[in-house]
This record gives sequence, C-alpha cells and structure tokens, in this order.
Amino acid sequence: MYHEVTYKERARQRSRRVMVAAAVALAAALAWAGVRMSEELSREQAAASLRESVLRAALQCCAVEGSYPTSVAHLKERYGLVINDIDYQVNYEWMGDNVPPAVVVRPL
Repeated sequence: MYHEVTYKERARQRSRRVMVAAAVALAAALAWAGVRMSEELSREQAAASLRESVLRAALQCCAVEGSYPTSVAHLKERYGLVINDIDYQVNYEWMGDNVPPAVVVRPL
C-alpha cells in the first residue's frame, strides 16, 4: 500500500534531523571543552610538581654543601635535576646562602 508523505510529516522529520544535529554538535563542543580544561589542569599540576622538585633539590644541596645553590644550572649538574625547558619557564631567585630561593614555574 502506498503512503503519501504529507507536508507535516516532512516538517517533523526535518525538525528531528535538526534536533539530532544540534545535540551532536553540543556533545562535541562539550567534549572538546572538557579535553581543553583537562589539559590545562594537567599543565598546572605539572608546573607545581616541577617547582616542588626544584625546591627539594635546592634543600638537598643546602644539606650537603651548607648553602643554597646560586642557580638552577648547579642543581642540574650536581643533583640530576631535569627540567623541560620547552614547556616550562623556571625563574630561580637566589637570596642568600641560608635563605631558601624563590622559585616560580610557568607553563609556556
């Protein structure tokens, strides 16, 4: 039996397609935003971890040598500190032999 598609049925089908397309686009946008937020949080946590590693190495240097190191290069050479210079910028400010350094790590 032949069934003729009416204008109302076509309009209903068209609106369903538009709704499905909008729902898929919304889901994709939310997924993309979630991935971006996750990446940002991961970079911030890695920067905090790197800062703690620099401070820990400086403290170890102070315990062994009797004073805090004057630069990060000293920590890299003698204490095996590894820094990802491509992704992070480390600002190390030496304040004195017996004063812990100020360390700021920024993701690039």
